[in-house]
Parts: sequence; structure tokens; C-alpha cells
Amino acid sequence: MGLGINTEPSTGGKFLPVVKFDAKAGDMIVVNREPAGDGTWDKAEVEVALPTKVVMDLANIEIGWITFTPSYSAHLVKVGERMPMKPSDEHKQAIRVKVLFKDHGLREFTPTSKTVLRAVDTLHDQFTEQAAANPGKMPVVNIEGTETVKIQTPQGELRFKVPKWSIAGWVDPPAAFSEGNAPAQAPAPAPKPAPKAVAQGLDDAEF
Repeated sequence: MGLGINTEPSTGGKFLPVVKFDAKAGDMIVVNREPAGDGTWDKAEVEVALPTKVVMDLANIEIGWITFTPSYSAHLVKVGERMPMKPSDEHKQAIRVKVLFKDHGLREFTPTSKTVLRAVDTLHDQFTEQAAANPGKMPVVNIEGTETVKIQTPQGELRFKVPKWSIAGWVDPPAAFSEGNAPAQAPAPAPKPAPKAVAQGLDDAEF
């Protein structure tokens, strides 16, 4: 339980396109923005095929509070810094971490589900245990699929799904993590595999 999910808001920067996880359905989904042809933008959701492997920037994971209502607002700090005060009733505890997919490029993952946060916390513990033996490297995370988590509540048992994942190896930091800070509003083509250069460091041979 090393994250300390329990002061200043994060400075943020340019927004990355997102990947999200539906804790009820067990779906991992990337969200793309596409021009609608009338000057507006549409959101296109593409389900991530599992199993898959990603490079995850767990060394720079942030914790704090996020809301998407009425608009996106994040108050986050690096792990180990003082947890920010909860800004409003609409904000939920969350983490923010960059994730690189071979087929979907660099994404921002900001779960607020408690069950998913516990899964992230467990993965971060594994990262902490192995990081010293892999200086200058980033972890390759194998997402096998999902597993069911049962929660007992006064209303009865509730079932959720979380990613079933673990660290499968370590690689040199892919260039996408230093170069992939394009705004989410940038024009995007219809969903299709990202160019090879975007996902540099994710060749099957490196696993």
C-alpha cells in the first residue's frame, strides 16, 4: 500500500488522450477525438483487446483528487508529497499515470474506482520492489485480462472487475514519454494502430 491514497494542485501541462477502465463491465477503453466535419469534435471509444502489454510510467505516478463534473479538474501531487485537500464534494480520490500502448500510443490513465485504485496500488508495490534492480528502466506491464472483486456492503455483495496485471520486464524509456505531450485536442484520424515510431520500445522482441 505504498501510494498513500488517503499542497498544491499539480501544474498539469498538455493533456494526453485517455485510457479508462470500466470496473463494472471489465472493459479497458481508449478514447479518441475525431473531427465531426462541422468544426466540432466527436469522441470515439475503442475497446483495448486483452491480453496486452504496456509500458507504464510508475516512477512518476501522481495521486490526489479528480472530477469530471462539470469539467475536468485535477489536484495531484507526486507520490511521497503531502496529499492535497479535497477541493469539492465532486472530487474523488484518483491517480494519474502515463501508459504506452503499442497499438494506441501514449495515454493518460486516471481511475477513480476504489477497486481499480487498489489494483494500481498493488502494481506500484511490485514496481517499488523491483525498481532498484532496474535503474534507468521502465516497467513493462502484462495485462492478462480481468479478475472479479467481491465487496460486501450493507445492501449485499457487489461485484466489480479490475485489471489482472503484473510487471513482466523492464525496458529503456521509450521516446514517446518525452515526445508524446501533444494536446488531446489535436486532430486525430479514425481509430487504427498508432504509427510504429509512436510506440517505440514496444516491439515484441523486447519482451
